[in-house]
Amino acid sequence: MKSVAGRGYDTISFLSDYGHGDEFVGVVHSVIAAIAPHVRVVDVTHGIAPCNVRAGGLALARAAQYLLPGVVLAVVDPGVGTDRRPVAVEVGDGASVLVGPDNGLLAPVVALVGGAGRAVELAATDYRLESPGELGPTFDGRDVFAPAAAHLCCGVPLSDLGPAVDVATLTPGMLPVSRRDGDDLVAEVLWVDRFGNCQLNVDPAEVDEMVATGALLQVTVGEDLRTAERARAYADVPPGRVGLVTDSSGLVSLALPQRSAADELGLHEGSEVRLATAAAGDRRSGSPSVVTPVGLSRRTGASTGPKDQGDQP
Repeated sequence: MKSVAGRGYDTISFLSDYGHGDEFVGVVHSVIAAIAPHVRVVDVTHGIAPCNVRAGGLALARAAQYLLPGVVLAVVDPGVGTDRRPVAVEVGDGASVLVGPDNGLLAPVVALVGGAGRAVELAATDYRLESPGELGPTFDGRDVFAPAAAHLCCGVPLSDLGPAVDVATLTPGMLPVSRRDGDDLVAEVLWVDRFGNCQLNVDPAEVDEMVATGALLQVTVGEDLRTAERARAYADVPPGRVGLVTDSSGLVSLALPQRSAADELGLHEGSEVRLATAAAGDRRSGSPSVVTPVGLSRRTGASTGPKDQGDQP
């Protein structure tokens, strides 16, 4: 027997790595509209790099506090068709439900909002579309996740979508944390935006403990140093220096005015960056700063989740 009607929602916030070159986004919109024509779909982004689960999770976390209550549909799913679970995760006492693959994509948001209340595996065939082909599904965004999100908006109870999942077993995300190495603060580039600003896993307070606004630092990439300055705005970064700006997500970003810091410094997602006061950098290097492209390394980070961010916008 079906349970009593759920609360229903009128907004779906949709994030994916589908891009706009194919029909995928439009098809998902149409599936939702066929089931829940009253629902407004907000496209958060479909520009996540293909199969980059971490980037998708971070983008969702950056957007989360600005999304309307309702259903969040997130699909970055390199494991589609395998035994990874499709899930719906209730957060905020039911104010929102996150729908997507259980591969760590949802974990940063779940952690950000204080944890999952309950979760289910999307196994009920009544709330799926039939997948074509005999070997297995390849478009769960259309066949599983979009129908589940739409039915939730229509008031179908979460428990009707499939069996309960222990929230402690949801796949955690792997997010790096900054660390101290002597006088250095060792950070990682989390995200490069379309303007080339490089978001670091650094809270502004960590930098402000090292220097006051307007004082100089050293940014080290590989064996080379750049002079850096804490700046309140992108346009305040002086010529020839790298700016350390608090970005729109409240983290520190490396920036250059009206040009790409990523291109000029050779940085990308996962690059390691060392920050130190100018005096500490001078003692370590024994030479003045130089401007040279360098190769950068990657490092791993700490686990987060239920188990355990030119002309700028």
